[in-house]
Amino acid sequence: MAPDKGATPICFSVLKPDHGAAEVIERDIILEAPIAIEYNGIGYAVMMATPIDLEDYAVGFSMSEGLVSHTDDILAIDAHKADLGWILRIQVPQENASKVFARARQRVSESSCGLCGMDNLEEVMRPLPHITAQIAVADVAIFSALSALRSHQTLNAQTGSAHAAAFCAPDGAILMTREDVGRHNALDKLIGALARANIDISAGFIILTARCSLELVQKAILANCPMLVTISAATDLAIDMAKKSGLRLISLARADSALTAMPQSG
Repeated sequence: MAPDKGATPICFSVLKPDHGAAEVIERDIILEAPIAIEYNGIGYAVMMATPIDLEDYAVGFSMSEGLVSHTDDILAIDAHKADLGWILRIQVPQENASKVFARARQRVSESSCGLCGMDNLEEVMRPLPHITAQIAVADVAIFSALSALRSHQTLNAQTGSAHAAAFCAPDGAILMTREDVGRHNALDKLIGALARANIDISAGFIILTARCSLELVQKAILANCPMLVTISAATDLAIDMAKKSGLRLISLARADSALTAMPQSG
């Protein structure tokens, strides 16, 4: 069954400070639904997400979780609408399924943060691989992409409440965008969409309409993305992890300015 559209119309009564005549309007509201993710029939996680682009989400989530390395590692994907949400059934080869069984969990989270189910500090703060890809991106290309981003956020334009993850060419052209109620989900969807389209993520950079926390940096590093730009500020852990892994991190990106952390002085 095909996923729902990303929004649904709801009627609202408009409140005003002058106690004027009551007004009723209809607005499109973003969908949020529990997505139960299964691998080879084993329940792995229940995430809250917008039920669109679920095949992209299945691939990106699986890659971000380290359960698969390539799209070829996924044998089948089935998105099934249930009474209370969605069931995302993913089939992987037995060698990949062993990773699932070792880390299987059944829990509800706000979104796919990439840290769910980890049971010790060492695992959360584990060293990540160093990014092998390097690209040259002029400052003007970054601001060009930021200026164009709004026109690619169709679900957010409709609802006013969707995060976006956009993949950009080095010249700033936006090549692909995915949206979701959760910032982590939007990034997973984009990673999955790029993998399914055989687009090399290391040949461009990503913009996120979100604050930049550790788990988003981890996802970008694991995907071998050389540069991440976020609309809101980054956390100290995100900056530290980006430096250690060679990820160029730009945050608090606005039309007229953006921040990139300076190297620490001795």
